[in-house]
Amino acid sequence: MKNSTPYIVSGVLAVAIIILYVLHFTSKPSTGRSAQKDLTTLLNDSSITLPIGYVNVDSLLMNYNFAKDLNESLLRKQESTRATLNQREGQIRNAAADFERKLRNNAFLSTERAQQEQNRIMQMDQEYQQLAERLTQEFMIEQEKLNIQMEDTIRARMREFNRDKHYEIIFSNRTTSTILLAEDKYDITNEVVEFLNSKYGPATAAATSGK
Repeated sequence: MKNSTPYIVSGVLAVAIIILYVLHFTSKPSTGRSAQKDLTTLLNDSSITLPIGYVNVDSLLMNYNFAKDLNESLLRKQESTRATLNQREGQIRNAAADFERKLRNNAFLSTERAQQEQNRIMQMDQEYQQLAERLTQEFMIEQEKLNIQMEDTIRARMREFNRDKHYEIIFSNRTTSTILLAEDKYDITNEVVEFLNSKYGPATAAATSGK
């Protein structure tokens, strides 16, 4: 319990600093009870918005056209991988069924020939397992690369977005977020999505489906 104290104190200090920042630029110099009254008024006035905002990342990724295109690219790669593996699996299944049929009908000229065919099928299965592992690894690498590309793009665009907005802090809000509660007026997700799409354009997938 003691270990969590510094983090709680840090959070309180952060809020206090933001409040002092707003007081500095929105209030006239005051002392004593007057300053305390100003602080109380600030905290109770819902019309006052601090220079902070948060973005719902899940919503952003659903509506940002660049994210849609990257996701579509991943889906196509995933589907291609699945089709390749299904084809190889079908070949192995057919070879195994053919082997069983020949074995039941004594179609092999010798035991050695039957053993060779069985070894060939086992080799096909081993190569299939290696291929599946390689393609899965390639997909994970591609996914990680696109995630990094997405993150870098959003960070760069957010700096551009904030040139005119002048936010002191912009949080992200998703399942793993440290934001447990925030007023809706601090949600700038739609504004950010609109800005990002204005810099990227329509999603390729959406444009294609509209033809």
